[in-house]
Amino acid sequence: MHVSHTILYSVLALALVGGFTVAGFLTSYARMVWKVANYNHLRDEVSTLQQRYQALARTNEQTKEQLATLQMLASEVSSAYGIKERLEGPATISGESRLVPTYQQSLERFDLLRTARLYSTGTRKINRTWQTNIVPSLWPVPGRLLSSFGSRTDPFTGGSAFHSGVDITAPTGTPIRCTADGIVKSAEWSGAYGKLVVVDHGGGVETYYAHLSAFDVIPGQEVRRSQVVGKAGGTGRATSPHLHYEVRQGGAPVNPYKYLARSIVLGDTPVQKDLPF
Repeated sequence: MHVSHTILYSVLALALVGGFTVAGFLTSYARMVWKVANYNHLRDEVSTLQQRYQALARTNEQTKEQLATLQMLASEVSSAYGIKERLEGPATISGESRLVPTYQQSLERFDLLRTARLYSTGTRKINRTWQTNIVPSLWPVPGRLLSSFGSRTDPFTGGSAFHSGVDITAPTGTPIRCTADGIVKSAEWSGAYGKLVVVDHGGGVETYYAHLSAFDVIPGQEVRRSQVVGKAGGTGRATSPHLHYEVRQGGAPVNPYKYLARSIVLGDTPVQKDLPF
């Protein structure tokens, strides 16, 4: 059987072309498999890095909150012992307020403590059975929200700071109302807070009313929701008259806006309640 050279060469050429084609396909497939494997590996690395970043972010936020709490405690302690009597920050704001009471304020505090002692040494027994509105459900003062809860820029130093409550506009002398039934835990000068009223509502819930200009309650006194506990002012570490309002659970500050958002308002002053915090 004779086969022409032309046919033989054609068969060899087709075989070579087929071999190269198959090799090309195999090479392309191998490269595709390698890229897919590499992509999956990179995706896993990105997912791991995202999880680590989120964990570090949470740790950083907790550290900031702890640092802010320690700074606040250090400020209160130093103010209480007279270590630091002037405000921090530029000289232009150093005259805004004081961190310790004046002589007249000390006399007022002495009279208040004497009255509180007489009140607390009586035979009257505190009874919580009459308390029905123990969850904060009232705006302490009608006004506009000035500063939110959480991280913010310190108005005195310009640095980052943790704000443990919300600030509400209130001219000096405006009545400040208790947001729930409770018992006055303290009504005294408290460093950067200025004149501060703390009300215990039971179950570990407390509310703070700071920068007051005057007290209308004494420690140990039972108060009902909407009862006036003091007058707004700018005492302590404040640049202008307003109310600093806090809600604490188990001693830790929580965002009071979730209570304010569903609370009622007493008074005719418009209230801004639509802030995103």
